[in-house]
Amino acid sequence: MKHNWKVTAILLSMFVITQVIGLFVTAAYANPVVIGNETVNLVPFGMEPPAVEAAPALGSIVFSFVIAILLIFLLMKFKAAIVLRTWFFIVVILAIGIVLNIILVSVNPDWGLREINLGILTPTIAEFVSVIVALPLAFFKVFKREIFTHNLTELLVYPGIAVVFIPILNVWTAIALLILISAYDMYAVWHSGFMQKMAKYQISHLKFFAGFFVPYMSKGDRVKLQKIKSAKKSKKDKEKALGKLSVNLAILGGGDVVFPIITAGVVMAAGGLAAAISVVVGATLALALLFYYSEKGKFYPAMPFITGGILVGLGFAYLVF
Repeated sequence: MKHNWKVTAILLSMFVITQVIGLFVTAAYANPVVIGNETVNLVPFGMEPPAVEAAPALGSIVFSFVIAILLIFLLMKFKAAIVLRTWFFIVVILAIGIVLNIILVSVNPDWGLREINLGILTPTIAEFVSVIVALPLAFFKVFKREIFTHNLTELLVYPGIAVVFIPILNVWTAIALLILISAYDMYAVWHSGFMQKMAKYQISHLKFFAGFFVPYMSKGDRVKLQKIKSAKKSKKDKEKALGKLSVNLAILGGGDVVFPIITAGVVMAAGGLAAAISVVVGATLALALLFYYSEKGKFYPAMPFITGGILVGLGFAYLVF
């Protein structure tokens, strides 16, 4: 096992919680509340996707994904950290805002109708409050490196992103997207090493990571840390001793989290909640097996394994539900 049981359980728990939030959010947006003749909980901020056929939509998603990867690569090459951080900051605000918006509308549907006049902008109460809450969360996530805030916001970011893509896919195009992403993941990890380079660049230079991030020490280093803290040494000596300790990183990329949510949302629209839960269970079991059999010091593309689990879950849902 690459990481200890505690760290592995934390990563798996965050993965499952995000999937559950994703099911709630996508189900809520799929079943809008109607007051009179008005629908109140459409995707906010103008992020409602246009009505297009699933096959062309898949091509658009793949094309956008390729462009985004190339753009990230160029920005990394030219060390345009401020551009990447600003881009990420805006995405985080929108994604968290989408989730908070549906929570507020679920509490009071009227908040999804009543608008606030801000001059050139007229957001609804739900949209306005969502952004006001999302702004400081995104700021601390992107510009203030703090592990708890980072992982807490990750629970909301991926359901928000998934909401935008679910309506333009069907089950078959979702499967095709999973296969394409899995192939890219294998190439990027096992052949080009781009994923490792991108993760290292994010953590070292951008001071954030697009995914779950759990730093931890080995048992031996934790004992040494306590001894250093309690030792009667100068601050300089303690800092020197601390520099010799190693911190391990357990990470799970954002793509490994968002694509199962997208698939579960598409399946829920086609076959109901039970079928979607089957997809989530399959993805979770596959990820758990990957964590269990992975070895220290080695990198693994998670998406091929998660895709396998999703397909097994889909097969089970087809036969049973």
